[in-house]
Amino acid sequence: MPFLSAILRRRPRGTLRLTALALAVVGAWLAGLVWFAANVPREVSAPEARTDAIVVVTGGSGRVREGLALLRGDLAAELLVSGVYRGVDLKELLRVREEDPGDLGKRITLGYDADNTRGNAGETARWMAARNYRSLRLVTSSYHMQRTLLEFRQLMPKVQIVPHPVFAPNVRQDDWWRWPGTANLLISEYMKYLAALVRIAFTEAPAARQAAPAGADG
Repeated sequence: MPFLSAILRRRPRGTLRLTALALAVVGAWLAGLVWFAANVPREVSAPEARTDAIVVVTGGSGRVREGLALLRGDLAAELLVSGVYRGVDLKELLRVREEDPGDLGKRITLGYDADNTRGNAGETARWMAARNYRSLRLVTSSYHMQRTLLEFRQLMPKVQIVPHPVFAPNVRQDDWWRWPGTANLLISEYMKYLAALVRIAFTEAPAARQAAPAGADG
């Protein structure tokens, strides 16, 4: 049966191609993961640079405390804490974190409109625009910084953003693959980062191009 013989001859080639494609995809994913982990910040690059505002993205230990320390150091005029649970006021938020804002309370805004990183970026963009601010110091955990910068820069391309990572004591960045907790955390963040890249590339970027006036790129 010539037809059956042809199918049997083709099958190994098709299997090899699928295997090669799968290996290429896995290899690219692993290379991207290594790149992502290597680019998790290990230090604050501009610790004394002053900005219009400080923005703390809630969700990790030490972020609010660091934001308050920066505000006390007069590194910005105001502090926005984005992603606060509704019903939680400033006193409650700081009591839980054993902090006292002192006379800085009037310079602190709690944002209740965000429940994810994209929401943090949108909430911050609106807050910044309302005050005509042009620069911010972004406070979030080191492992969360790359995705947060991606979202913030997408919505605020003209705002100068100074990354200010906070380093969680239980996240071991050296030889991270040897620590299951850190490895799982970085893999999770990497997958979310990839998802954000895909969303921006295939949904938001085309929409932005269509919305731009004719001749805007020239």
